[in-house]
Amino acid sequence: MQHRATIGDVAAAAGVSVATVSKAINGRYGVGSDTAARVLAVANELGYASSLGASSMRSSRTGVVGVFIAAFEPFSTEVMKGIGVALGGSGSDLLAYSSLTGNEHDGWERRSLSRLSGTLDGAILVAPTVVDLPGAIPLVAIDPHTGPAGLPTVDSDGFAGARLAVSHLVELGHRRIGFVAGRPDLRSALLREAGYRRALEDAGIPFDASLVRQGNYEQKTSREAATALLDLPERPTAVFAANDLSAIATVQVAQTRGLVVPRDLSVVGFDDVPEAARADPPLTTVRQSMQQLGNEAVAMLLALIAGQELRRPHVTLATRLVERRTTAPPSAPPS
Repeated sequence: MQHRATIGDVAAAAGVSVATVSKAINGRYGVGSDTAARVLAVANELGYASSLGASSMRSSRTGVVGVFIAAFEPFSTEVMKGIGVALGGSGSDLLAYSSLTGNEHDGWERRSLSRLSGTLDGAILVAPTVVDLPGAIPLVAIDPHTGPAGLPTVDSDGFAGARLAVSHLVELGHRRIGFVAGRPDLRSALLREAGYRRALEDAGIPFDASLVRQGNYEQKTSREAATALLDLPERPTAVFAANDLSAIATVQVAQTRGLVVPRDLSVVGFDDVPEAARADPPLTTVRQSMQQLGNEAVAMLLALIAGQELRRPHVTLATRLVERRTTAPPSAPPS
């Protein structure tokens, strides 16, 4: 097994004391610039990295920002991209953490934060199930299950986005519009259903509970939901799905039944994950700027780490409709 370089190894190789190495690596006074440069060069050559735990005991900073997610899926992956870009040049390293237990409904955030206690300057929680968390380090929540609460939060306007999606279908002439809903325990899903209902109300279309099925943001459940909708004696001419995964599943179910999208069935999703543009046909969807969610969360977190007061502790980003090739006016009924 390869020997891991220690601070003593660096000191011996550089011909200085351990105290001098410590000062040079941590940027403290008392070390000449030439000596500091030599120490850092030797440390880099030996592959020496100071312990995060030791760093946290020496100072109040570790130089590491954590991102906690329940699972690596399209939404969280896009958010992570935004976080990584926003942290560039900040001097902080990024640690992405998921418990991978598949048990994201029972306060996984508390356990995760506890396990990494003392190693982080602050953390971003993506879609956390709880927000009553210990305040030992600055925390920012992205799209929390319960919506804005005690923690600073960043989310997207799901209500307005859903209203846009369904209004688009209404403007095309659809009156019988199905809905593949998200998880009922998530505020984002409830807002998207509320936007669906409001758009129907705006158009004078009575709400029909038989046209709503739970997809839970999951492919398998969404396929079952789409199957139930398309098996109705009078099936919908259009479907709004609460996320792109559900919308793509709906298109696939329609195609297996010989329906042509959008001639026989129009479909609109929500999120605009990369898979939406690559779908066959490319998916009309509501775009929420997932990478911008990450950007905003980083800006808030870095301000908190620096001891600054947030001017806006709760930020909601706008959504917009992206028209592709899964929506069209309803075809005329056979004569």
